[in-house]
Amino acid sequence: MFKRILIANRGEIALRVICACKELGIRTVAIYSDADRNSLHVRFADEAICIGPPRLSLSYLNIPAVISAAEIANVDAIHPGYGLLSENANFAEVCETCGIKFIGPPAEITRLMGEKDKARAAMKQAGVPILPGSEGVVQSAGEAAEWARQVGFPVIVKASAGGGGRGMRVIHSEAELPNLFHAAQSEAAAAFGNGDLYLEKFIERPRHIEFQILADSFGSVVSLGERECSIQRRHQKLLEESPSVAVTPELRAGMGQLLADVLSRIGYVNAGTVEFLMDEDGSLRFIEMNTRIQVEHAVTEMVTDVDLVKSQVRIAMGEKLETVLQGPVITRGHAIECRINAEHPEKFTPSAGKITTFHPPGGTGVRVDTAAYAEAVIPPYYDSLIAKLVVRGRDREEAISRMTRALEMFIVEGIHTSIPLHRRIVADPDFRAGRTDNRFMERLMAAGKAAG
Repeated sequence: MFKRILIANRGEIALRVICACKELGIRTVAIYSDADRNSLHVRFADEAICIGPPRLSLSYLNIPAVISAAEIANVDAIHPGYGLLSENANFAEVCETCGIKFIGPPAEITRLMGEKDKARAAMKQAGVPILPGSEGVVQSAGEAAEWARQVGFPVIVKASAGGGGRGMRVIHSEAELPNLFHAAQSEAAAAFGNGDLYLEKFIERPRHIEFQILADSFGSVVSLGERECSIQRRHQKLLEESPSVAVTPELRAGMGQLLADVLSRIGYVNAGTVEFLMDEDGSLRFIEMNTRIQVEHAVTEMVTDVDLVKSQVRIAMGEKLETVLQGPVITRGHAIECRINAEHPEKFTPSAGKITTFHPPGGTGVRVDTAAYAEAVIPPYYDSLIAKLVVRGRDREEAISRMTRALEMFIVEGIHTSIPLHRRIVADPDFRAGRTDNRFMERLMAAGKAAG
């Protein structure tokens, strides 16, 4: 049993982990930068340690500072949350070397899945369907052109060490390939310190489907169903829902079993998300695996009643999955999540500043995960996410109605937020009919400009 856990994160996910630990009777240690001194995760943790100035590299990404705080506080384990150090295999190794349990998969698995080209090869070898593309990293624009001719244009080059849309370019013809290849390579090197790229066939209008899994250290793995995350802007998710209207019960069961078998064989442990693109004929193709808790994990929690963060902690303590879950995973109803960001809803520019009014909605089937409050200051240094509004209904129609009224009752003043944009999304006829894909936002924004 862990007695004390350090949370190597900030904002709503740090507060979410604190809530889980309180329910488990585990003391928590928060770390914070000077900019987050008045944050709620600092207030509600049992202990809090300042680890540096606002800049990420000098605070939340400073591994020696994080480990020093953990040793000073004499913690048993570190929960990394999402983002920041959550998929840093070197950090996981340092934790283990220092005798601190890293709440996540083994470092070697994190490293394998973190190198997207190697993850792709491993999944292909295990029988998971993948998109046609290069066999590993492409070393030059010329080699990329050879692969592109084999798989057919359009293609997409992606950063092997990347994510979040950085180091990624869609290429529609051989003439534009050299410039776009080098641009992606430079962006990847600047963002991740690694300019390696790999190439895949580009699907024009895919759905983005991801499967949530849990695995214990005894070889048991279970899938908790899928989430649809097709509504994105610049490869950043805006709205997620579960289940997907495009996934049949047969596909859900088949892919869930396949992933359980594959991840058990490679020794995966703890929570993870396997992401796919679905083409127009309903086929799923693997794109990447995230070896951490996801921002959108609450969507799965709402329809399964499984606390994923508490499950992470209990698995890290050595409990078996059958004890953690206490029976089969049963999905009920439909859940939708809107990511409320501190940004202008039309210009998409960040909106830092002081929140003067903050009134989150409530009522049946409504959940708000946030570390924001009235008079809180949203600093300009970090991710723009300030709240996750999640609703659950008996079916998708009720969930949409519930989300519509919750967005209307969500009041944030003093800064711009994405709430008006989310109102437009849930009111859109295509969204209500389940006609979504990765180009949904392009059509929505174009329709808005035409109407204006």
